[in-house]
Amino acid sequence: MPIPATMRHVAVPTPGPPDVMTMAEGPVPQPRAGEVTIEVAWAGVNRPDCAQRAGAYPPPPDASPILGLEVAGRVVAMGPETEGWKIGDLACALTPGGGYAEYCCTPAAWCLPVPQGFSLEQAASLPENYFTVWNNVFDRAKLAVGESLLVHGGTSGIGLTAIQLGKAFGATVFTTAGSAEKVEFCRSVGADHAFDYRTQDFEAEIARITHKRGVDVILDMVGGDYAQKNLKSLALEGRLVQIAFLKAHRIECDWRQIMMKRLTVTGSTLRASPFERKAALARELKREVWPLLDRGELKTIIHATFPLAEAARAHALMESSQHIGKIMLAVRPQ
Repeated sequence: MPIPATMRHVAVPTPGPPDVMTMAEGPVPQPRAGEVTIEVAWAGVNRPDCAQRAGAYPPPPDASPILGLEVAGRVVAMGPETEGWKIGDLACALTPGGGYAEYCCTPAAWCLPVPQGFSLEQAASLPENYFTVWNNVFDRAKLAVGESLLVHGGTSGIGLTAIQLGKAFGATVFTTAGSAEKVEFCRSVGADHAFDYRTQDFEAEIARITHKRGVDVILDMVGGDYAQKNLKSLALEGRLVQIAFLKAHRIECDWRQIMMKRLTVTGSTLRASPFERKAALARELKREVWPLLDRGELKTIIHATFPLAEAARAHALMESSQHIGKIMLAVRPQ
């Protein structure tokens, strides 16, 4: 099918709550050198999308202003000097933006094949979470076989990915979640220990279970008063990785813990990472993780799907934190 000149996409005329989003029509993007154009079947919804819509997370200068950081669909065009893909291939991809649209351009180096047995909807739910978790838990924090990992926000897309990957690569996994139902769900996907943060003190529970040793790695997206509790919950030579702040990002705590326990505190934002960093992550994921997906040893959990035109409902659900797993947008379902 020929590529049309225009496409439907979600627009944000002015920053604000979910209902500021509208449907609009604009030109189909043209791939630059090293890029592919994907006819989008499904797009994933992520918290950075909500932050961008609210005006708190502007896209990089050279990125599409359209929301959307992960997609799956069919490759329909390629820019000059593009290798590794051909027209007609099915792919899932991390994008620099532009996913909430019928067509999206992204570097070919950030694309991955659709895992065996996965639908395009399931494949579109993978890139943002898997790139983020691999980058932070395995590359930055260097989680090793036999170590322990604490994952906050265990039923978020990132949380469920981190639990499964931690277990797949030989770690003991602790996690926090916001209800008894969510705690049980975390256990069902592999968490060894799960705590309801509304009724349990994860710092005290970890001290009890580990006999005050603590855990080796913590993946945190909460911040605020979790910072001090995280430092106290880390073992000697422990590593804290901060990837978001659902609570305060200006934090006062006793930083002597870092010296006394020789801790490492780090963090990252995926979207601002250099091009080659994300290309390297794609190569590592294809080599180390995609075979596990192909064999069905890892799964994705999709909580709800919405038509592209109902992106506002998807964002409202995301911001309610009532979901377990991924929220997806149907763009051109196949």
